[in-house]
Amino acid sequence: MEQGTASNSARTSGSVDMSRVLDVKPLKCLVPVFPSASGMSPVGSPQPSPFVCVPPSGPFPPGVSPFYPFLSHESGGRPAQQGSFGHPISPVPLNSFRTPMANGSSVKSKRTTRRVVEDDGYSDSQNQSDFGMQGNDDEDTSTGGRRGKSQKRGRRGSEMDDSSIEAYFEPMLNNLLESFKLTDLDMYKKADGDKELVGRILLAFNLLRRKMTQVEEKRETGAGASRRPDLKSGTMMMTKGIRTNQTKRVGNVPGVEVGDIFFFRMELCLVGMHAPSMAGIDYMSVKLSMDDEPIALSIVSSGGYDDEGEDSDVLIYTGQGGVQRRDGQMFDQKLERGNLALEKSLHRANDVRVIRGVRDYTTTAGKIYVYDGLYKIQESWAEKNKSGCNVFKYKLVRVPGQPEAYTLWKSIQQWKDGVAVRSGVILPDLTSGAESQPVCLVNDVDDEKGPAYFTYIPTLKDPKPFLMPKHSLSCRCVGGCQPGDSNCCCLQKNEGFLPYSALGVLMTYKTLIRECGPSCSCAPNCRNRMSQAGLKVRLEVFKTKNRGWGLRSWDPIRAGGFICEYAGEVIDASRAGEYGSESGDNYIFDATRNYPPLEVVRDSHEESTKIPFALVISAKNGGNVARFMNHSCSPNVFWQPVVRENNNEAYYHIAFFAIKHIPPMQELTFDYGMVPSDKADRRRKKCLCGSANCRGYFY
Repeated sequence: MEQGTASNSARTSGSVDMSRVLDVKPLKCLVPVFPSASGMSPVGSPQPSPFVCVPPSGPFPPGVSPFYPFLSHESGGRPAQQGSFGHPISPVPLNSFRTPMANGSSVKSKRTTRRVVEDDGYSDSQNQSDFGMQGNDDEDTSTGGRRGKSQKRGRRGSEMDDSSIEAYFEPMLNNLLESFKLTDLDMYKKADGDKELVGRILLAFNLLRRKMTQVEEKRETGAGASRRPDLKSGTMMMTKGIRTNQTKRVGNVPGVEVGDIFFFRMELCLVGMHAPSMAGIDYMSVKLSMDDEPIALSIVSSGGYDDEGEDSDVLIYTGQGGVQRRDGQMFDQKLERGNLALEKSLHRANDVRVIRGVRDYTTTAGKIYVYDGLYKIQESWAEKNKSGCNVFKYKLVRVPGQPEAYTLWKSIQQWKDGVAVRSGVILPDLTSGAESQPVCLVNDVDDEKGPAYFTYIPTLKDPKPFLMPKHSLSCRCVGGCQPGDSNCCCLQKNEGFLPYSALGVLMTYKTLIRECGPSCSCAPNCRNRMSQAGLKVRLEVFKTKNRGWGLRSWDPIRAGGFICEYAGEVIDASRAGEYGSESGDNYIFDATRNYPPLEVVRDSHEESTKIPFALVISAKNGGNVARFMNHSCSPNVFWQPVVRENNNEAYYHIAFFAIKHIPPMQELTFDYGMVPSDKADRRRKKCLCGSANCRGYFY
């Protein structure tokens, strides 16, 4: 700051001394604090107290107190303190929602700021929705998305701004928290989570996000995809404190297993895997000597820089900063922030969590984040990149003895590309071309050559119609049913919404899904014919170690993603016992059974799954891949009745969807349900699902 002029130096009493130089620090390092009432000088006093700047974590001078979000909720109102090595108490991360630009400037208003690129190279404007499309033109940094001209018009014509949107979804969020038993948890005091809590938090987030996507898509046709409901729903949950594992730590995070997948960066934040929603390096300060030193906790390698990961157990990671500018300016990286933390972790030899971002081929710009386990930094160096900038490189080596994760993804891709052969294959396609994608039959456990003979059929054989009290209207959507189309009668049957996203994700869970029927004018690839278009993921039938044949997927499956329908022969419900387990038919789906309530996917106001008549399907002689899906008391798949109407008749089908994100090669299971008590004893079988909630038996 320049020295004041001579005229300015002749100050009147009570003016501010402009010649004083204050210790100015970057805004990211500061927390606004004001002197206490006792130490504050009245306005106009000759010597007013200067503004005090202190680090968010202290130390705090007399009369200064921190405030939320820099206040530790675990300390009962006391300032957040530094814990022991590996277990410090962490406030809300400073860079959770926005990272400053490389020149130190902060993000400006949405009308003047161009694309913001995070430290790992993943642009916040890239779409991570269920739409499979990306916005264009102007960037909307209030949501992290991009807003095209059509969306601008829609927004001006909309009666809901961001604050009213949050108010609209507040009751739904409260219902979800109540349903998932998250309202009674003091999330700030529960520093460590577990698998169940992590699962419930992610389920609540995904249900809120998908419903928000569905509503906004209807409100602004064609533009809802770039509104970033993932950021909005995540922010709403974090505002309420619905997150876990807030205590930063070195090593694995409770409740998250190696190989788990995430489709949104906000999911990583909510479960404590990686605190920053944008930056690629998460770190913390620890007191290892007289001074605090940063150490790295986790990194996200998603291809933004020239990261090298051909060797599945070795990652060459490029540091953050400098080169992410897209305005033509290029800077050398500096040994600060995350880069300095990685350098310190090299010398401290602490474990670092590695999350690899792999391409999601179902979307134009999306990524899937795979937790690849713990790594150690082996060496570091500086070099010039292709643009001539100096960058830092870090070689990370995977800690041995961990389950496969990224290695498995690479193997599967080689199977698909024909570069490598899947071991144990009995048949390359047991469907004989009946499905759009082959389903291989695999046994790498014993010498059994396959299940008993059956005829593969992709859908129900001779489905029985249910007579409707009145004639059913068919849609005339030649180009396919579109969200927000008030003239589409099929949307009206679904309360004005399309039940599916463009990626085959079920957006909300209702008692019935009403798809377009045979007399509708829309094409076979209409979004409202999702279960009629066959398999969406590459499946395999495999021999399990102790439960016969099972089903799993080569592809990752999103929460709510369609998997398959249950194909077979519809039989008389009164004769269901003849086809039961006592007769040797283990391939029965019986909708008349009692199924546990689906709190895991349904809000508290939804009814249990019901259909208007007793639907029983036998897949003994003819069926599809669904016949191989085993029972589990903690399933990752659930079923929904789907109705397809034609004139005054309704045809009911059973469709299966993912409860949560399912990584590749994880067995697909659903709950077989309970039979009436008078038939229970003779049908009961020992359950071998191995889950923590196992009932010990199934039917």
